[in-house]
Amino acid sequence: MEKILIIIPAYNEEKSILNTYKEIEKYNKKNHTKYDCIVINDGSKDNTEQILNDNNIPHICLPANLGIGGAVQTGYQYAMYNDYDIAIQYDGDGQHDVNYVKDIVKPIVDDEADFVIGSRFVGDVSEFRTSKSRRLGINIISFFIKLVTGKKLYDITSGFRAANKDIIKIFAAEYPQEYPEPITNAKVEKSKYRVAEVAVNMRERSEGKSSIHTWKNAYYMMNVCLAILFKSRGYK
Repeated sequence: MEKILIIIPAYNEEKSILNTYKEIEKYNKKNHTKYDCIVINDGSKDNTEQILNDNNIPHICLPANLGIGGAVQTGYQYAMYNDYDIAIQYDGDGQHDVNYVKDIVKPIVDDEADFVIGSRFVGDVSEFRTSKSRRLGINIISFFIKLVTGKKLYDITSGFRAANKDIIKIFAAEYPQEYPEPITNAKVEKSKYRVAEVAVNMRERSEGKSSIHTWKNAYYMMNVCLAILFKSRGYK
């Protein structure tokens, strides 16, 4: 049986992190699964660390806020050093649905993919598909990824992703600090690894704010597209 780790980056998630962890625990108990978890506390300034300690939640506390790229890379390093077969990125804010973990790991377990993106835009599963303006930006970035790689990927900003051992090793060594999901999606695809996209349910954030604010959408999109064009060389 595959050894599976769920990586949960968390920055100021005091209102949601306990529920997120308990939902995974409850799923494990009900379905007799063993999804291990590691929370990466990315220098939170609220009570996230206290909640993690009080509830004995496995975690790594970063001494400063590294941003989503640094936090997720820490999780991949933990996965590599502890010899996990599959690592899953999973948001701490309540957006992701643990019931779909089995779906995003299945192509890897079946040796049909090396890397899997959980998508809101494949099929009609997801409750939440984001705003029209964000969707437009995602479509534009998706076009640039296809331009560079030749393959259409739909939910290129999804933070619900699964990686096999080869990708774990790559991400542990090299992971972008800015725009990590679209950049890594493009680089993995360009490196000719097998990338799959499967339908998952996503929910609106239960608490907190997205790291991509409305006023920054145009700036974000422009910079991501430029990064994809000029920085998305394949992994060696």
